[in-house]
Amino acid sequence: MRPLETLPPTETLEIENGLSLVPRVRLNLTIHPSLPSVSKPIDEWQLKRALTDFLKTSLTVNITVAEEDLQIRRLKDLKKRKRDEPVARGALVIRDLGFFNSRKKSEENTDKEEEDVKESKKNFLDWRGYVAEKMDGIELNLEGVKYNLSVEIPVSDDFERMRKDWEELYAFRNRDYSRGGRQGPDTIVLRGVPSQWYSEPRVSSKPSMLVTHTIFSTFGKIRNLNVAEDDDFGKSTDEDDLDIVSGLHCKIVVQFEKYWDFYNALKVLCGRSLQKQGSRLSADYDEVTWDKDGFFHTQEVKIWRKAAGCRKLQQHDTGLKLPDANLIYLSSLPMIHAERGLRNRDTAAHFERFMQIALQDCMRIELRLNEGWIFTFYIWLSS
Repeated sequence: MRPLETLPPTETLEIENGLSLVPRVRLNLTIHPSLPSVSKPIDEWQLKRALTDFLKTSLTVNITVAEEDLQIRRLKDLKKRKRDEPVARGALVIRDLGFFNSRKKSEENTDKEEEDVKESKKNFLDWRGYVAEKMDGIELNLEGVKYNLSVEIPVSDDFERMRKDWEELYAFRNRDYSRGGRQGPDTIVLRGVPSQWYSEPRVSSKPSMLVTHTIFSTFGKIRNLNVAEDDDFGKSTDEDDLDIVSGLHCKIVVQFEKYWDFYNALKVLCGRSLQKQGSRLSADYDEVTWDKDGFFHTQEVKIWRKAAGCRKLQQHDTGLKLPDANLIYLSSLPMIHAERGLRNRDTAAHFERFMQIALQDCMRIELRLNEGWIFTFYIWLSS
């Protein structure tokens, strides 16, 4: 696989499990009526037609957008709308970016690859900003009713903006560290991913920890991983919801061992859609961002507390004397594995019984016993 540092923002990246990350431009749309008192529902068909005509005729490059790549969600009840609220929101996805590659070929020279990547990145960002600026503020006349369009680039598609945010945050946090403080975050949160593309087809339609681990190992060595169904994806209480079926999407939280693996993975995920080999469908994940809330740290604290609270079970329910809570080290991993076996089957059964009662999660356990034995377990208990 091509080094991520040298991947231009307009090139496709093939990863594991038949998946590819395909470049695209995504813009968030907000539609307000010119007169705040308007109560007539907006005509979605007329709106889409006006926007597609604009893209074909008003930009330096004629852009064609498929119908499914222009999504509009109207406000459910206009009577409850406040005067400053929009009547609809939406998203526009531009996938036809082939003119960038043709331009590059026509201007091919012997410059260094790093300079080519920087130039390609600058041209792409400039063009994306140009499209957003050109569309922002235009007036649409739909059946005699005038509307104003607001356009912005989603935060999850703006890598440089996210990078500045975490650099400012960690610069403040690291003031007290004179030596070797953390240089940045290491965890990515991805929402709105098709569960089936991360599942084991002949086993279950639910997302698989093992498959997900294999896919994200493309970007670097993983320290922690969590994947679960995301039933809240795409739902809104104020807007007409799309047809969302429970279990179709999942949320992935992945922590890398190295900062630069996290950095390159997030940069590649920004501004791209998932595409499955043999499928014409593209998955525009709802959100990709860096973890601001310490997801795995919170999980570990909860598990420690649960383990400490279950110490009363050690005599009656397990028969196994447990170590102090501060000697249990936890880390999510995608498979069941024991580096060292316990002395006998009875002890192993007691330990398994305790795990089922106390620790319902995916984790790594280092167990230190009074005799000096040290056991390390990688355990995944399905719920």
